[in-house]
Amino acid sequence: MVAKKKRPKKSGSLSHGRSPFYHKPAAALSSKATRASIRSHHVLQKALARAIANGDKATIKESEAKLKEQGGLQSYQQASIIGQSSERGGDSSKVLMQWLAQSLRFVQHESNPGDKPLRLLEIGALSKSNACSRSSLLSVTRIDLHSQDKSILQQDFMQRPLPTCNEEKFDFISLSLVLNYVPDAVGKGEMLRRSTQFLRLSSDAYPPNELFPSLFLVLPAPCVTNSRYMDERKLTQIMESLGYELAQRKMSAKLAYYLWKFGSQSTGCVNTIKKIEINPGRSRNNFAIILA
Repeated sequence: MVAKKKRPKKSGSLSHGRSPFYHKPAAALSSKATRASIRSHHVLQKALARAIANGDKATIKESEAKLKEQGGLQSYQQASIIGQSSERGGDSSKVLMQWLAQSLRFVQHESNPGDKPLRLLEIGALSKSNACSRSSLLSVTRIDLHSQDKSILQQDFMQRPLPTCNEEKFDFISLSLVLNYVPDAVGKGEMLRRSTQFLRLSSDAYPPNELFPSLFLVLPAPCVTNSRYMDERKLTQIMESLGYELAQRKMSAKLAYYLWKFGSQSTGCVNTIKKIEINPGRSRNNFAIILA
């Protein structure tokens, strides 16, 4: 009789070899769910802002309840952190660092021992480990309305004390996916206007043709490609009236990236810019910026 061949023992699943203390990590939000969470929070915040302006107590109560049900600002920030994680390729400061690479190499070459690094104010900071935070040539001050980390100061930029001297000002300001979160058009304009008070003025201290002082502005692309009240020409008019000049631009399917150099001569545009429909259409959004 021929002996039967023994079948090789089937390997157990990987989970069988894990420590009894191992717990399967909770699934992260999908990209679609992350975007939906962020979008829903923005819609509710805008509804709340309108209700407050109109004194609509019923809608205020309803909007606040829905925001609380969704987890409020903390839930929104968690979705934003996931969306900007390296796994999702969402760290917008990578673009900033690419644009500044040549200028920073110049600074590194010309700097002397003991020279202070360039100063960056990151408004709406979510992480201390993004690309700009890893540069030894930048001293980053991080602020956010609801800090998620002890290295991020919990502060409203609109309430931050104004600098009292040039040393307290910054070489760069980052407004990445922050301006679109401001619920009303006048507030957006005031935030841009206020940014000019925190940037050092161009002087002999800056090498010619370098990209500082400057404002790094990131917006969802539809804010300038599908708005009734805004396009890139209108945005440029607003920024130039504040003393900014476009230095770099990048447009992706989802985001619009800009680097605006501060300190150039004003174009003579009036400093009051109203909300005027320039792109009619039922499918367009209502993103707008007003300089009052």
